[in-house]
Amino acid sequence: MRTIHTKDIVDAVAGMCVKANTELPDDVRAAFEKAMAEETSPAAKEVLRQLLENADISADTKLPLCQDCGLAVYFVEVGDEVQIEGGNLRDAINEGTRKGYGEGFLRKSACDPFSRQNTGDGTPAIIHFDFVPGDKLKIVYMAKGGGSENMSRVTMLAPAQGWEGIKQFVINRVAEAGPNPCPPTIIGIGIGGTFDHAAKIAKKSLMRRLDDTHPDPDIAAKEAELKEAINKLGIGPMGLGGKTTVLDVKMTVEPCHLASLPLAVNVQCHSQRHEEVEL
Repeated sequence: MRTIHTKDIVDAVAGMCVKANTELPDDVRAAFEKAMAEETSPAAKEVLRQLLENADISADTKLPLCQDCGLAVYFVEVGDEVQIEGGNLRDAINEGTRKGYGEGFLRKSACDPFSRQNTGDGTPAIIHFDFVPGDKLKIVYMAKGGGSENMSRVTMLAPAQGWEGIKQFVINRVAEAGPNPCPPTIIGIGIGGTFDHAAKIAKKSLMRRLDDTHPDPDIAAKEAELKEAINKLGIGPMGLGGKTTVLDVKMTVEPCHLASLPLAVNVQCHSQRHEEVEL
């Protein structure tokens, strides 16, 4: 067994929160630059230029890329040879979130659904645990803003609707969302499982790099097909028109009940704030 102390977890999580909210990932920057080179709309080019400038300012000043620093969402892989020392793993991740959001001066957005009373420290975080072989602890963090999350949807299609039904639902969802999720967006799609599981794998899809290609050629082709169809909508950066409504589409497909076709569409804003650490 390998022992990992909760203090190391707290410090790692706090660092991830600050870094993700202040440093644009290199794959997202590259996608902005590519889109700006391909855009023909002056308004779209200017929006993309401003997004790159905003990223430079955040990196220099350590101020957040966006005022909405989101809810803290984590996907955690716990090796079966790992022992946590000094406390509870969930508590350590929440403590790291408090520390990161506090020390980084990140906006705390967690509140009670009814009273709307803010919890005051950015917690509780949304934490998904998975247990895997090995002696490592991998924590992937995402800052999930309200604007993009509000545009996300889960539905239960009839199996007979198949790929065409899936495609139409996804395109309609992006069209209906319009400028609200701060495009250009990244679209995470979960197909299969159950109602709740489809939403989880859709969100986890957003953790993939924009410059990767799905290992299954059929799914990779479907991702490309959706990206092309969505960008033909012409919504463009910040809804001002252009070729770049989405930077990419990421899809996860898993088995489902023979009577069901669960589908989740999780929309992510242009900042795509995420970070990971392995202890």
